[in-house]
Amino acid sequence: MKSLVEEGKSAAIVAYLTIIGTIIAYFMNSDSKNSFAGFHIRQALGIHITFYVLGVLVGLFDSWLVSAAFYIFIAVLGIYGLVTAIQGEQKEVPIMGQYYQKWFSTIS
Repeated sequence: MKSLVEEGKSAAIVAYLTIIGTIIAYFMNSDSKNSFAGFHIRQALGIHITFYVLGVLVGLFDSWLVSAAFYIFIAVLGIYGLVTAIQGEQKEVPIMGQYYQKWFSTIS
Protein backbone atom coordinates (compact mmCIF):
# COMPACT_ATOMS: atom_id res chain seq x y z
CA MET A 1 0.00 0.00 0.00
CA LYS A 2 2.83 2.38 0.87
CA SER A 3 4.45 2.04 -2.55
CA LEU A 4 1.08 2.63 -4.25
CA VAL A 5 0.76 5.96 -2.44
CA GLU A 6 4.36 6.97 -3.17
CA GLU A 7 4.00 6.13 -6.88
CA GLY A 8 0.83 8.19 -7.25
CA LYS A 9 1.64 11.05 -4.91
CA SER A 10 3.13 13.43 -7.49
CA ALA A 11 0.16 13.07 -9.84
CA ALA A 12 -2.22 13.50 -6.90
CA ILE A 13 -0.55 16.75 -5.83
CA VAL A 14 -0.33 18.15 -9.37
CA ALA A 15 -4.07 17.53 -9.85
CA TYR A 16 -4.99 20.20 -7.30
CA LEU A 17 -2.79 22.95 -8.74
CA THR A 18 -5.21 24.18 -11.46
CA ILE A 19 -7.52 22.66 -14.03
CA ILE A 20 -4.43 22.34 -16.26
CA GLY A 21 -2.73 20.46 -13.42
CA THR A 22 -5.68 18.09 -13.27
CA ILE A 23 -5.37 17.40 -17.00
CA ILE A 24 -1.61 16.86 -16.66
CA ALA A 25 -2.16 14.52 -13.69
CA TYR A 26 -4.73 12.57 -15.71
CA PHE A 27 -2.16 11.93 -18.43
CA MET A 28 0.56 11.22 -15.85
CA ASN A 29 -1.69 8.49 -14.48
CA SER A 30 -2.95 7.14 -17.82
CA ASP A 31 -0.30 4.43 -18.10
CA SER A 32 0.06 3.25 -14.51
CA LYS A 33 -3.61 3.62 -13.45
CA ASN A 34 -2.57 4.27 -9.85
CA SER A 35 -5.70 4.14 -7.67
CA PHE A 36 -4.36 6.73 -5.19
CA ALA A 37 -3.68 9.24 -7.97
CA GLY A 38 -7.03 8.42 -9.60
CA PHE A 39 -8.86 9.15 -6.35
CA HIS A 40 -7.27 12.59 -6.06
CA ILE A 41 -7.68 13.36 -9.76
CA ARG A 42 -11.44 12.74 -9.38
CA GLN A 43 -11.55 14.97 -6.29
CA ALA A 44 -9.59 17.77 -7.97
CA LEU A 45 -11.64 17.60 -11.17
CA GLY A 46 -14.80 17.87 -9.11
CA ILE A 47 -13.48 20.90 -7.24
CA HIS A 48 -12.51 22.64 -10.48
CA ILE A 49 -15.84 21.93 -12.16
CA THR A 50 -17.68 23.09 -9.03
CA PHE A 51 -15.64 26.30 -9.15
CA TYR A 52 -16.67 27.07 -12.72
CA VAL A 53 -20.33 26.05 -12.41
CA LEU A 54 -20.92 27.82 -9.09
CA GLY A 55 -18.80 30.76 -10.27
CA VAL A 56 -21.31 31.48 -13.01
CA LEU A 57 -24.17 31.40 -10.53
CA VAL A 58 -22.34 33.49 -7.92
CA GLY A 59 -21.51 36.05 -10.59
CA LEU A 60 -25.20 36.73 -11.04
CA PHE A 61 -25.51 38.00 -7.45
CA ASP A 62 -22.95 40.80 -7.82
CA SER A 63 -22.33 40.76 -4.08
CA TRP A 64 -18.93 40.72 -2.41
CA LEU A 65 -20.37 38.75 0.51
CA VAL A 66 -21.65 35.95 -1.70
CA SER A 67 -18.42 35.98 -3.73
CA ALA A 68 -16.27 35.84 -0.60
CA ALA A 69 -18.22 32.87 0.78
CA PHE A 70 -17.87 31.11 -2.58
CA TYR A 71 -14.10 31.62 -2.75
CA ILE A 72 -13.66 30.50 0.86
CA PHE A 73 -15.71 27.36 0.15
CA ILE A 74 -13.64 26.46 -2.92
CA ALA A 75 -10.36 27.28 -1.13
CA VAL A 76 -11.25 25.03 1.80
CA LEU A 77 -12.08 22.14 -0.55
CA GLY A 78 -8.88 22.63 -2.56
CA ILE A 79 -6.59 23.01 0.44
CA TYR A 80 -8.14 20.04 2.20
CA GLY A 81 -7.68 17.88 -0.89
CA LEU A 82 -4.11 19.05 -1.44
CA VAL A 83 -3.14 18.45 2.20
CA THR A 84 -4.59 14.92 2.18
CA ALA A 85 -2.70 14.17 -1.05
CA ILE A 86 0.56 15.43 0.46
CA GLN A 87 -0.05 13.33 3.58
CA GLY A 88 -0.73 10.24 1.46
CA GLU A 89 -4.35 9.85 2.59
CA GLN A 90 -7.50 9.13 0.61
CA LYS A 91 -10.06 11.33 2.33
CA GLU A 92 -12.97 12.77 0.39
CA VAL A 93 -13.31 16.53 0.47
CA PRO A 94 -16.14 17.78 2.71
CA ILE A 95 -19.70 17.94 1.39
CA MET A 96 -19.02 17.09 -2.26
CA GLY A 97 -16.28 14.43 -2.19
CA GLN A 98 -18.57 11.41 -2.27
CA TYR A 99 -20.36 12.82 -5.31
CA TYR A 100 -17.09 13.49 -7.15
CA GLN A 101 -16.07 9.86 -6.67
CA LYS A 102 -19.41 8.66 -8.02
CA TRP A 103 -19.75 11.12 -10.91
CA PHE A 104 -16.20 10.66 -12.18
CA SER A 105 -15.89 6.94 -11.44
CA THR A 106 -14.71 6.24 -15.00
CA ILE A 107 -11.52 8.25 -14.34
CA SER A 108 -8.85 6.00 -12.88
